[in-house]
Amino acid sequence: MKVIITGAAGFIGSNLTERLLNEDHEVIGIDNFDDYYSGKSLFLEQSMAHPNFSLIHGDILNLQLLKETMKGADVVIHLAAQAGVRISVKDPLKSHMVNTVGTLNVLMASLDGGVKRVINSSSSSVYGNIDDRSVTEEDLVIPVSPYATSKLAAEIYCRQFYELYGLDTVSLRYFTVYGPRQRPDMAIRIFTESILNGLPPKIYGDGEQSRDFTYVDDVVAAICSAMSAPELKGVPINISGGKPITINRLVSELQAICGRTDLDPIYFPPQPGDVNHTWGDPTLAIKLLNWKARTGIREGLRNYVEWYVNNEERRTILSSDISSTHSATSMSISNPLDDLLIYK
Repeated sequence: MKVIITGAAGFIGSNLTERLLNEDHEVIGIDNFDDYYSGKSLFLEQSMAHPNFSLIHGDILNLQLLKETMKGADVVIHLAAQAGVRISVKDPLKSHMVNTVGTLNVLMASLDGGVKRVINSSSSSVYGNIDDRSVTEEDLVIPVSPYATSKLAAEIYCRQFYELYGLDTVSLRYFTVYGPRQRPDMAIRIFTESILNGLPPKIYGDGEQSRDFTYVDDVVAAICSAMSAPELKGVPINISGGKPITINRLVSELQAICGRTDLDPIYFPPQPGDVNHTWGDPTLAIKLLNWKARTGIREGLRNYVEWYVNNEERRTILSSDISSTHSATSMSISNPLDDLLIYK
């Protein structure tokens, strides 16, 4: 297949790119390498050497670029996004532009280019605050952050493009994806860094809030299943392990893996926009995609900590990227690929 991946250099995108190349697909990646996470270009080092991979330095807000890129593609996997609930609270317009308008551009370009299927990346955050129970795709969605609202709007566009124009789409609702290459501002990364440096982990809230963590390899497998599944008709599908754990237990697991059970967490008030629980029912994914999560939380955390310890250079660059975007006095890190348009 000829596959387009938006956000190809990111956490999920780079892992997905490697798998698709290993399966002999032709892959064209699009990424804007923004300052928020610019060091992620390192994640594509291996893929750049593959003859079936091309990389375009571009933005999903550039509709004309998307139209030119997507002509003749079989599948578009849309991963590019302005991630982060807390960031969206500070800058709701950017979340809307990238996540909603950007998705609309992807859909319009895909329709114009004769793409057979668009796989949209959505989020469990669309459900909003739920009780401590699992949610299905039939449950009411009440987003409580601009990020969640922007992702839900993108889902609605995906369904409409199927119903109005016949473009086959699906929105995969990811539940708290984690694993190697995850963003430095994500909780597991922050906890791991604190614990390995002998510092008490900081928990926002009482730690009894829970998350349905899903390992990145399982998410990649779900996307691959969605590529070849029968017609999906614009539906949303939960991509979750269906086994949530509390943040307190998450920290305890990481402390045990890192050999630092002596560090007591420090608790802070909850952050605006954060939900109390996420817990997805994966029944529809099993039915439509023949998929279910394979990686248990302990195995996944061990894999992540091992990657963290063995990738100090990449971690340093990525941490600097995040710091530079949150400090007016920080120097931004130059991206070695910024001056190029297409990389082969």
